[in-house]
Amino acid sequence: MRTTLPRSGRLLLAAGLVSLVAACNSTKPGPTASLEGYSPDPALKTASTRNLAGRVRYACTVTQGRLQSVPEASLARPCGCYAEKTLASLNKGEVESYRTTGYFNDSAKAKALSALDACQLPRPA
Repeated sequence: MRTTLPRSGRLLLAAGLVSLVAACNSTKPGPTASLEGYSPDPALKTASTRNLAGRVRYACTVTQGRLQSVPEASLARPCGCYAEKTLASLNKGEVESYRTTGYFNDSAKAKALSALDACQLPRPA
């Protein structure tokens, strides 16, 4: 099935996925090495906290759906939990770093992993 998302929707999806993958790769050295050529969505700089949570939640459902081989719809609640807990735990500097780079910095990654655990979601390998 071909996607019908507009270009901006695909960019939002890519930014969210990169955020989740980067947040969950804290045990691997240099998560930015795989991000060569990536430029964050400029809309992140002015996005509301609610919009940021939606991006993180969406990236979670896509990534966890693939990881667990389950329908994305079944992950709405746990990924909502993950997005809420992650963003609530970030300080202003971590949120600004996310807005600037499009992925979580090292301190935010640890908080994102804790949120995965708290929401009973498996950590990506």
